[in-house]
Amino acid sequence: MSFIATGPHNVRPSPQASARRRIRITHAFVAALLCLSIPPAVAQHPSGQPSDGLTIQGTVLDAAGKTAADALVRLEQKGVAGAVETRTNAAGAFAFSALKAGSYALSAEKSGLRSRVADVVASPQGDPTQVRLVLGDAGGGPSDPGASRSSATQAMEFEDKPNFTIAGVTDWTAAGGHGSDSSLRTSEALVRETVTLKPQDGVERAASSSSSGSESNDSEGKLRERLAGAPGDAEANHRLGKLYLLAGRYAEAIPLLKTACTLDPGNQEDEFDLALAFKGAGDLAQARQHVRQLLAQGKTAEFDRLAGELDEALGDPLAAVHEYELAVRMDPSEQNYFEWGSELLVHRAVWQAQEVFQQGAKAYPKSARMLSALGAALFAGARYDEAAQRFCDASDLNPADPEPYIFMGKIEMAAPNPLTCVEQKLARFVDEQPGNALANYLYAIALWKGQEQLADERVVQRVESLLSQAVAIDAKCGDAYLQLGILYASQTNYQKAISFYGKAIEVSPQLADAHYRLGVAYDRLGEPDKAQKEFQLHDEIKKQQAAAIEQERREVKQFLVVVPGQPTYPLTH
Repeated sequence: MSFIATGPHNVRPSPQASARRRIRITHAFVAALLCLSIPPAVAQHPSGQPSDGLTIQGTVLDAAGKTAADALVRLEQKGVAGAVETRTNAAGAFAFSALKAGSYALSAEKSGLRSRVADVVASPQGDPTQVRLVLGDAGGGPSDPGASRSSATQAMEFEDKPNFTIAGVTDWTAAGGHGSDSSLRTSEALVRETVTLKPQDGVERAASSSSSGSESNDSEGKLRERLAGAPGDAEANHRLGKLYLLAGRYAEAIPLLKTACTLDPGNQEDEFDLALAFKGAGDLAQARQHVRQLLAQGKTAEFDRLAGELDEALGDPLAAVHEYELAVRMDPSEQNYFEWGSELLVHRAVWQAQEVFQQGAKAYPKSARMLSALGAALFAGARYDEAAQRFCDASDLNPADPEPYIFMGKIEMAAPNPLTCVEQKLARFVDEQPGNALANYLYAIALWKGQEQLADERVVQRVESLLSQAVAIDAKCGDAYLQLGILYASQTNYQKAISFYGKAIEVSPQLADAHYRLGVAYDRLGEPDKAQKEFQLHDEIKKQQAAAIEQERREVKQFLVVVPGQPTYPLTH
């Protein structure tokens, strides 16, 4: 009996991908916004030779994460004599323009503090290379190497600091992968679902995390009445604006919060809430402008995290990943670890994502989503058994939570061999939720895969029972119909197999494997014309799906990773 691992998107629609992962604008607009942070005077190519017009730009920060003005930045092209220097502007920004393509060494210093030497690649493809340099990160620094650090930095022990730098991005136009294309597609699906995972306690950050709680005690009517009598009341504008923000009424929140900012320009909560309102309304450029104003006043982990979200949504993942890293350095919270690791994973820095999620799981061992994210990163690196164990561990934290079971079920379908612990946990999933169609389906597949030939009739009957239960609970579970068809075809009961293949196609017309299997069944029954029609439909659907996958992959920017002692390279796992 054969087993077919169908695409997991046919089992259950993936959760809607986060808006911040999907929204994109043109490169020209991104470049225009980035120009706001470039100093008016930029350094030229160090060799003095004709340039390719490329740019390396970025920001210098101190150990506390604040921008460092008037820091000296030095750039050397590898293999070329000479260097060029520039200084950061009031916002800590610098830029080197008119560069040739190639590898460069970049460093900064100020007041006796030095940054690490960053290996940077300038490439004609993609946006100008963005780099963040942190003073005091070189290990030299002032004469007192044990100088005090912020409490957030102390929370990350030296050995826990990442051993890599994200130096640039490139188009991911030829995504390779470990194992089969099915494994790669499963990995991509897991990544999309990983970034949408919420904390198990359901605590939401953003607007609700910054709320003082007073807005919940205010009625809209009372606040409107208060504003009518005193339109210049900054607190009343803020409270009503915040009430609308929390209710998702962003268009109504924006003018009130803008007024509050005007009346009380130094109030960071007003500015932050206004940025959230613009983000909620879809005006990401305005949102990022207000976050930048906040960052200019002084960095906090919350500001950096929001900046990272907006950078990613506006098509600047390189800036985003640096913002997320800064957020972790200032506040190594569960949320910040998760956001940083997710950003790395989305852009296929697989091994680096594993490192971050491992540190996050070490710091927060009771976080089911951190363990699940680590499992997704391990699977992307073809460490299948380790990935399965992380999902199994996550399911033990809250056996009623379906997400870890769904993840482990999907990797079980795609992995080349049965995975340890998965069958036992999926059995528990059915015991916990017998009325869940997906629980029945996934456990059936795990049982089926665990038997080389399904010689045990009791196992065959159990698999059939579970699949039948799945379609009884959810009549649109196309994959379960398909597997029932395969089950009966393996018993040479082609008429019954054809019936189930037909039901699978009826509820999931784009289920390519169902068309192929149906064609095989027709061929076995001596109906070549019907068989040929189904084979043709299968080929057309597969071609369409392959084109869609290729387009989606082209839209993903892949990180260029620098590891000390190793060349700069893109990761394609």
